[in-house]
Amino acid sequence: MAKKSKTVFVCQECGYESPRWMGQCICGAWNTMVEQKVIDLPEDDSRRRTSVSRTPTRLKEVGSGDYIRIDTGIRELNRVLGGGLVKGSLTLISGEPGIGKSTIIIQAAANIAKSQGTVLYVSGEESEEQIKMRADRVCPQLSDDLYILAETNMENIAAACEKLQPKFLVIDSIQTMYTQAMDSAPGSVSQVRDIGNQLMKLGKSRNIPIFIVAHVTKSGELAGPKIVEHLVDCVLNFTGERDHELRILRAYKNRFGTTSEIGAFQMEENGLKQIDNLSGTFLENTASEAEGSVITAVYEGSRPVLFEVQALTAPANVGFARRTSVGVDYQRLNMILAVLEKKAGMTMINQDVYVNVVGGMRPDSPSIDLAVALAVYSSMRGITCRKRTLVIGEVGLTGEIRSVQNADKIAVEAARLGYEQMILPRKNGDKIGGKLDRTGFRLIGVKNIYEAIDGFKGEEN
Repeated sequence: MAKKSKTVFVCQECGYESPRWMGQCICGAWNTMVEQKVIDLPEDDSRRRTSVSRTPTRLKEVGSGDYIRIDTGIRELNRVLGGGLVKGSLTLISGEPGIGKSTIIIQAAANIAKSQGTVLYVSGEESEEQIKMRADRVCPQLSDDLYILAETNMENIAAACEKLQPKFLVIDSIQTMYTQAMDSAPGSVSQVRDIGNQLMKLGKSRNIPIFIVAHVTKSGELAGPKIVEHLVDCVLNFTGERDHELRILRAYKNRFGTTSEIGAFQMEENGLKQIDNLSGTFLENTASEAEGSVITAVYEGSRPVLFEVQALTAPANVGFARRTSVGVDYQRLNMILAVLEKKAGMTMINQDVYVNVVGGMRPDSPSIDLAVALAVYSSMRGITCRKRTLVIGEVGLTGEIRSVQNADKIAVEAARLGYEQMILPRKNGDKIGGKLDRTGFRLIGVKNIYEAIDGFKGEEN
């Protein structure tokens, strides 16, 4: 059945619509009315993003003021979001089961209910009693404005939002929700896609920030169609090792902020506790003058994070030598070992190599390459660096040490924490130069892997 259309006349100056042509518009302009055909669409069409006017608007006339943000009451979460929750935004949070997604969300929901008003927590996986037990454990005092709804039907959820008019909405999880408009099972591609569209329309039209919990696959990727990631404004990922208390929150997509910030939490009996000194957490058990141990750093968002890289080499008994890495990309480790063998004269073919980033950190920056290389060299040769040393730098295939970003800020943090020297790319060292006024702190700029090894061994070795 063809859709009905009608003809309207639109003023090119002010945008006024009239059912008939006018020589002079109400704004006073003459001969500015242009004929346009408009197709009538039902206002309740769920496929539409919002119910705003369908006429084009000049971009320069669109308001672009600062977004109104809501304080979640969790500083580390605000940091990752870019300063807080933006009204009308959709935030997708994912992570492995039991990592702490529901815990951080119930904490944020309780804080927002106290400061902003009505909050609706929709659970499709747990009963209301289970949510209450968790809330009692992690939230000392619950606000009267925090509501819980155990429901999976999207139409009933929309009706509850119409009644309560919440300031914040939580959907846990999107894979359990379904709409009556489709016959497919909850969690199917069509259901997840349509639920995502309905939540986007609900959030944008009512200016409600929405948190959506999503499952992950065995490989750690978001389950369901990729279209959901494109629809939402922010995609957060919660990671951590089950045998470690550390939890890292990272933004993979953020339309209202940067994706380089991370949030650090520690899982405790009474919920997630924010970590102020992340470097201190990674370095609290660092052994001094230990073979195969090197301290390095990466710059995450607005702060440097220092941590320990450990390496162990042992003669291979039978067959091919084993290469094992935890926290370091396996392919990058093989490249670094090849550079050591070719440029530093080390025979690695008969050596098992194990590399580990202590504390469960998984840095994706190449600035830790040099630390991995020196940790392997330290274990292989049985030497240690007697001075408290920090190492950063990217290793190239020709053995050169390439510069890294934010080396000056990392150097300031290393000096503040009491390190005596820092091995870094020569280009970074030349740029920092006299800018770092720290008595007793030495910068060792290196151009290639040979100079880095000499600087690591030092005069006393």
